[in-house]
Amino acid sequence: MKPPSLGEFEELVLLTVAAQHDEAYGVSIKESLEKQLDKTINISAIHVALKRMSEKGFVDARFGGITQDRGGRRKKFYVITAFGKQMLDRQYEIRSSLYHRIPNISFG
Repeated sequence: MKPPSLGEFEELVLLTVAAQHDEAYGVSIKESLEKQLDKTINISAIHVALKRMSEKGFVDARFGGITQDRGGRRKKFYVITAFGKQMLDRQYEIRSSLYHRIPNISFG
């Protein structure tokens, strides 16, 4: 059986979840990525990526408390799992290995 994969957008979302640790939720992830990438991101894309990564075992979710300012709705917080961290470590090794294979070329 093929191991689960991690797409480019999923990787960015997972990195953001890890960076925000126990405070990551849809809107906070969206705002952080928009600032980092300097572009608008659809909140639905964030939620789809989180759902896929949850199914793959890269993130776990928990609900926060009910708040009046959210109309009684609870925030869904995400945390990276040990498996998710292993996947990020693997991606980092692959990307670093490929990057270091680039010859020292002068483009100037």
